[in-house]
Amino acid sequence: MKRKGEMHSQSAPVSAIAARRLRQKSAAASQTAAPVPDPVLIEEPPLKKPKTSLSKGSSRDNSEKRQFPSQGGRGDGKPGTSKTVLPNPETLGGISKPETAGELQTDVTDEDDGVETEVTSGDEESDAPLPNRPADFQNFLLSKSRLTKNGVVYRTDNAICIRLKLKMRGKKNLTLIGQYDLWVKRGVVSIMGAKLHPSPRLYRVYAPSTHSLPVIKCVSGIEDYAEVEIRSCNNGLCRLKNLSNLYHRIWNSKEPVPGSVLQNDRSLSYSILHSSSDDPLKRHLRPLHLEKKWSTSIQTLSQRGAAVRVLTCGPKGSGKSTFNKYLLNHLLSPPPSDGNLQTGQHGVAFLDLDPGQPELAPMGQIYLAHLRTPILGPQFSHPALDSRTDGHTIRSHYIGASSPKDDPDHYIMATMELMNRYHELLQSYPQCPLIINYPGWIFGLGLEMVISLVTSLGLSDVVYMSDKGPAEVVEPLAAAALEAGVPMTILPSQPTDFVTRSSAQLRSMQMLSYFHSTQHQNGDRIWSDIPLCRTRPVTVSYSGVSQGIFGIMVTGSHHDPDVLGDLLDGAIVGVVAIESLDAIARANEQDASDDTVIANRNGGTFDGSHFDPDGDLQMDPDVTSKEGQSPSTPSSPSQPSPSNRQHSSITRTPRENLPYLFVGNGSCTPLDPNQSHCLGQAIIRSINPSTQTLDIYTPIPPAVIRNALEQGNHLILVRGQADNPNWTISEEYFSARAAQRRHRRMIAQAKADGDKPDATARNEREAESERLRERVRRAGNVPWMKLDERTGDAKEHGFRQMWRLRKRAYPSGAGSESERE
Repeated sequence: MKRKGEMHSQSAPVSAIAARRLRQKSAAASQTAAPVPDPVLIEEPPLKKPKTSLSKGSSRDNSEKRQFPSQGGRGDGKPGTSKTVLPNPETLGGISKPETAGELQTDVTDEDDGVETEVTSGDEESDAPLPNRPADFQNFLLSKSRLTKNGVVYRTDNAICIRLKLKMRGKKNLTLIGQYDLWVKRGVVSIMGAKLHPSPRLYRVYAPSTHSLPVIKCVSGIEDYAEVEIRSCNNGLCRLKNLSNLYHRIWNSKEPVPGSVLQNDRSLSYSILHSSSDDPLKRHLRPLHLEKKWSTSIQTLSQRGAAVRVLTCGPKGSGKSTFNKYLLNHLLSPPPSDGNLQTGQHGVAFLDLDPGQPELAPMGQIYLAHLRTPILGPQFSHPALDSRTDGHTIRSHYIGASSPKDDPDHYIMATMELMNRYHELLQSYPQCPLIINYPGWIFGLGLEMVISLVTSLGLSDVVYMSDKGPAEVVEPLAAAALEAGVPMTILPSQPTDFVTRSSAQLRSMQMLSYFHSTQHQNGDRIWSDIPLCRTRPVTVSYSGVSQGIFGIMVTGSHHDPDVLGDLLDGAIVGVVAIESLDAIARANEQDASDDTVIANRNGGTFDGSHFDPDGDLQMDPDVTSKEGQSPSTPSSPSQPSPSNRQHSSITRTPRENLPYLFVGNGSCTPLDPNQSHCLGQAIIRSINPSTQTLDIYTPIPPAVIRNALEQGNHLILVRGQADNPNWTISEEYFSARAAQRRHRRMIAQAKADGDKPDATARNEREAESERLRERVRRAGNVPWMKLDERTGDAKEHGFRQMWRLRKRAYPSGAGSESERE
């Protein structure tokens, strides 16, 4: 269960973060009369800076913070908490929100689910430059020298070819913001640890302002320079800003960059920046630089090639993901083959054990992936991996939480099962190295778990990402590594500066990206900006002759079957395939022999057409996943189909007749990882008791579902303790506002072009404007949130209207565990 940091009294000790904020506020108060100096250009940014906040801005006290209960908290068994869901976006421009004196006492953790919401809803949501630069803005050097026309080889409508000089001579590198395809035509360049050689291949790079920007450097080249072509791309990811303002102002601005050779190209998906002051939006942009000890360690590990079996661990926010990504990219980019199979041909195995922030899967899963191409973007740019050419997920397990602390035994079993899959992979790719990413849970039971893994996985190296200790973690970990004969390397942490998105918000961005993405036929991932409420759900039966869902499991404590429907409604669930009924604890032989197949597996309950082609069309809630197909009449609950005779551990709920699967004494025993695997995740849109069906949203390809059923697998929906899909509730409002802005821009452009419509055209425009206003009104007139008109300092920064969760939107007494505690 995700909880906010608890409030401390004035006399209680405060955390390091709170103390640091208090020092910042005291320093700011003592310097209010001093003039703000001009920003200084910093070539090599420091390794660590505190989070920043506006010197002026709207402030809120702690009484305005709201926290909604999660759906079906463990052990409470209280339904009815699924209404109060709302996202928690950051302020525009990546600027941290100011704190009041009361907020300085609150420790901010990465598990802050942040129900309190600030969502700009005026036209200021567009990528327009800020009127004033933040007082604490620092200007960082992004590229060593400014790109001039002499460095441009040629230009086309959507691409530019640039000549990069060798670093030791001209110190020429390139930093871009946005998304683009990189084609190396001559020489060798490096980006995010990957060394890219000349080839016909295009590498897709995602460089948002939420993370440090990758730098393109010339490593070697003929006549001491390299040539790269940078192409604009459009796969729909940038349009997710129409669904959530977590995606607002994170890509390149359409405003011209001063002195740039691309200042007249507003249609490009990227911008070339010399320094952060060139950014029209005045965001805290920084280049991605590695600490020198990191680079040395990556070089040392990469030289071993196939012998690498490294586990990376350390505190939260220490840079584990960045280090692993650099090491992975470095291993995947060896020099061209001389005839022997190299690491590049064998790929790299990536065992991600962090369910809170997985690199290549939605939150709540751990997995083993086999990668063949570098990763050049943040997590939300690759929320799933299903490309046979670039890499694929070998096996995944659903943990259903951001931390394994609720069920460490199941976590260890799943980890060992994934490790066995890696050993099977070695039979086909004997030169495949392994990188293991361990979560930031390193105290108490988390330390015991990582020690167990160090002593049992047959590692070659252990990397600990903090030279500050603590000693109670480092000493036993080093002793376990010494006992296992594994060298342990301690590296300094490199936390991200000027954080504009919290960990909880990045998880929301990743989940939104996951549910709005699909795999294109050419292998590239594309995104849709149509709200889920306007897309076609997948309809699947949970009872009757065409039953597709064998059972529904809820992790944690046992819940009354009466409230199962409330726990599922609007929740995220894991779609787990069990290869045998032995995956269910204490399944007897009679159950296994009787329930070997699911009748009518291909009865048309799954379809890949999840996205409505027109976001303005209202979906019929009764439509099924196939046109013209009516749901089959379910069998009577008291007379199940002979081929689907109910499992002894399944209880049918009295209201909806849902197949509630619970095994255990007190808490539910999870499925056996050795005989089950996760196919992906889904959102329960609605439960239809009359037709005995579920309407769900899922990006899982229909072929994956079909293949699992054809192999005789049973499908189990697992409701875990994952974050509520808050972002789904406000999607319609953001989409309506985006449609309204597009219509206004179209009218303004027509007027600028001198278009004089006739009476019929004017009437049509007015009717369309009225329809869009009504759509915005309906989307905003909902009981679980309200539109708050702000005045004062908020107007100075363009914050005119903000979403705010209504106080006590949920029934009194049904609050979350964190509130009650």
